[in-house]
Amino acid sequence: NPLNVFLSLIVAYLFFSLLKPHSIAKLTPTLAQARSTKKNQNNAYSFLPNQHPPTSIWTKYTPRTLAVHDGSDLYGKKKNVSSSSQSSEQGRILLAIQGKVFDVTKGANFYGPGGPYGNFAGRDASRGMAKQSFDLEMLTPLDKPIDALNDLTPMEVNNMREWVSHFSAKYTIVGELVNEGE
Repeated sequence: NPLNVFLSLIVAYLFFSLLKPHSIAKLTPTLAQARSTKKNQNNAYSFLPNQHPPTSIWTKYTPRTLAVHDGSDLYGKKKNVSSSSQSSEQGRILLAIQGKVFDVTKGANFYGPGGPYGNFAGRDASRGMAKQSFDLEMLTPLDKPIDALNDLTPMEVNNMREWVSHFSAKYTIVGELVNEGE
C-alpha cells in the first residue's frame, strides 16, 4: 500500500533525526560576532555590553565616612564637590543595619532626601529598624561610638534581623560599619 510506504518513510525520518541531533554550533556566535556593534534585536542575548557594570570596593565605613553618602549630592545640595573630584562613590545612598552597609541608591525615592526613610540615609539605621521607628532620636550622633543595641528586646532584635534579610535580598552590601580607629 503506497500510504503505508509514505507513512513508514516519515516515521523513519523522525526516528533517525532523534538519533542524530542537529549541531547548535551555527546558532552560537563567535567572539567577533558577539562583540560586533550591530545589535540585532532577534539576537539580543548574543552580544556583549558596551561597558562593564559599575562595581564597588568593599569598604570599612565609620559613622562620619558613612554620613557623606546621605543622597544629598544626588539633588545638588552639596556644592563643595568639584566636577573633577567626582567619583563613582559620590551620588550613592548608603545606610547601615547591624554593621552591614547597603547601597540603597536604586531606592532613592525611599532613602533619599525627603523620602520616608530619608533620615536613615548615611547613618546606622539598626535601632530605628529594630524599633520600627523613623524618629531622629533613633540615630546615634556621629561623634559617639556605634550603638551596641544591648537594650533591645528579643522581638526588636528579630525585627532588625528581618530588615537585614530584606535588605540583603534587595540591595548590595558594599562594606561594614566600624567605630573610629578600627
